[in-house]
This record gives sequence, structure tokens and C-alpha cells, in this order.
Amino acid sequence: MFESAEMLRESKSTNGLLNWQQELQNNITGIDQLKNYLALSEAEEADLRKVVGSHPMNIPRYYLDLIDRDNPQDPIRKLCVPQSDELIVTGAMGETTKDPYGDDKHDKGNGVLHKYSYTALVVATEYCAMYCRHCFRKRMVGLPNEQTVKNFQGAAQYIANNPQISNVVISGGDPFLLPTDTLRKMLDALKDIPHLKFVRIGSRAPVVYPIRFFEDELIDLLAEFNQQKTLFVPTHFNHPNEITPLATEGIKRLRNAGIAINNQAVLLSGVNDDMTTLVTLMNGLLEIGVNPYYLYQCMPVERVRHHFQVPLKKGVEIVDAARQQMDGYAKRFKFIIGHDIGKLEICGKLDDKLILKQLHARPGHEEESSRILVRQLTEEGGWLGDLPEVELK
Repeated sequence: MFESAEMLRESKSTNGLLNWQQELQNNITGIDQLKNYLALSEAEEADLRKVVGSHPMNIPRYYLDLIDRDNPQDPIRKLCVPQSDELIVTGAMGETTKDPYGDDKHDKGNGVLHKYSYTALVVATEYCAMYCRHCFRKRMVGLPNEQTVKNFQGAAQYIANNPQISNVVISGGDPFLLPTDTLRKMLDALKDIPHLKFVRIGSRAPVVYPIRFFEDELIDLLAEFNQQKTLFVPTHFNHPNEITPLATEGIKRLRNAGIAINNQAVLLSGVNDDMTTLVTLMNGLLEIGVNPYYLYQCMPVERVRHHFQVPLKKGVEIVDAARQQMDGYAKRFKFIIGHDIGKLEICGKLDDKLILKQLHARPGHEEESSRILVRQLTEEGGWLGDLPEVELK
């Protein structure tokens, strides 16, 4: 596949344009295809066929080529290849949910989720370049659903009619997997809303499918919009091995358009749950011009929690140890629980107690914003509801 930007340029079609859409047709979506790349035991193959029946597989050739095929515990493999553990619905870690972030409660129709008064999220598509195995919207991504936008003009009208909305997140799925003309229409519908101060386009494409950003028309569109309203691209590097020359080149093209790029990683067991990996990841992001922004606690998602979630006690210790090795810019990220009640920053631990601060609150619960929460740490507790409430003494 494409190991460098030079090889990518050589892949242009006869008219000189990158056919990023055509390359998507080469994605690995079935177990028979996967067996051409990775050795699977009979038992593993049988399990994976069951998994993809409920949660589809979709892996770009570019990302698949990052796997160390001699290492069955390779972190890149865990992020993209289905695992037998996805058949586990309940277990020692505790209860799971299909909707940990409360999307259903805040669905305003037409793809709009309005959880916080000042932010509207628009689920623009259910499709991604890759279906990440830890995805917290696993119940939606790759499957037809009613929470994706059917008419962006309707979504834009909702935003225009609610002047308290200061920013919009276009999310999915992955909005950058939409055709550039479609993205243009979406951004055009937002650019003249006076109370809208900035727009975010959330995407993992810079990580898993960087060739998307070698289309000049897309970069020109983003640069043009960024002159009218500030545009941010939150992306999602989880491991240093994802910071490749090609990904770096895609990030550079976005940055040359004047766009700030923030990273939202997830702490994942077997992927990045050690001090050295986190330090290398944050330092590597800074080196390519990406701001470490959030490190999320893995949500208690059904068929995700029991093999990816790190207990909070262990997670806080890892993050604190990693921050000791980082400079000021690298350690700016917040360790976050994206909870149904709002975003909670994990500030650290005091003896055997976890200290959190609520950053955002739902409408009608404004008094909860900025409050301090204290919970009793346990060995296995991985979510707020697992930890008993206690008081500081």
C-alpha cells in the first residue's frame, strides 16, 4: 500500500486527481479477505464471523499494513481487527450500555444531538473509513440508523433558531468520508449563522485514511471556510505507531490551510495503557503539530468494555506517571470521563479517593458545572457508577 507521500502521488489517476473514493473499495470488510493478510485459527475465524454479523468490519489497506503480523498482541491489530472478546456482553468489569453518552436523550431529529446548550452535534453520516473496534457509537457506525442527517438544511435551521448555540460539531461516522461537494453544502449552510462562532469536524481519517487530505479541492474548501469561521479538526490518534509519514503529510496539509488540530485519544487496555506509550504518543503529536486535548476513559460500551476499559485506579496511576515525563505542552491534555451527566475531568487521586471536576452540565442542571466529585477507588471500577460516593476528611 502507500508507505510514503511520494508513493501516494504516484497513485494518481490519468486526470491527475487522487481517487480516494476508489481506494475505499479495496477496504477489508470480510473474514475471507482478512485471512489473506492475517493468520486465523479455526476457532478465531468462527468467532470473528459471529462478531462481524453484529458489528461490521471495515479496514483500509493503508491501516492494515501498519500491523506487525508476527505479533498477535499488536496494538494496531486490536484497534481495527475484530476480536473474540467482542462476544462478551457482561463480565467482571460491570454493566454495559449501548448508549453511554446519552445520545438518545438529546436527539432533536435530523441528525442533531443537543446535549449542552452552547454546542450542537450533527451526526452527518454513519460511515467511516475504518470501523474502530472500541467505538462508543458501535451500535450506529456502519449500520443504517435514524440519527444521521437526512437534510442538512434542516439541521442548520435548528442551529439558526437556537441562538445559544455558539459552536457545532459535525461528527458521525466520519464527515470527511462524504464527497467534498456534500461537505461544501454543509459548511455553506453554517457560515452565515451570526451566533455560530466556530465549527469542528470530528474525524479519524487523518489517522486511518490520510489519503483523503491529498485532495486539493477539500483543502481549498476548508481553508476558505476557515477564513469566514474558525474551523477545528478534532482527530483521534491512540498509539505512536499511527503517526506515520503519510499521516504526518496529511496533517501538514490541514495545518497549511490554517486549521488547528486537536487530539482526543482513548485510554485502552493492551493499546496504550502504559507510561512509555502515552509519553511517546503525546510527544509525537506535538512533533507533527497536533495538540493533545483529551484522553478519554473508555466508555462502558457493550462488546467494548470488558476487553478495552482500564480500571480507573490503574488509569490514574499511569496518567500521573506519564505526565511526570512530559513538558508543559505535552501534558496539557485532560483525562476525561464522557458521562451521560456531562464531561468530568479526572483530576487525580488523593490516597484512595478519586477527585473529579465536572466541566459541562446538561440544560436544567447548570449548577452541576464546575462541581467537585469524590469517589472511592476500587481495584476494578472503571466508570463513575462503579465507585461509591465518599467525602474528603
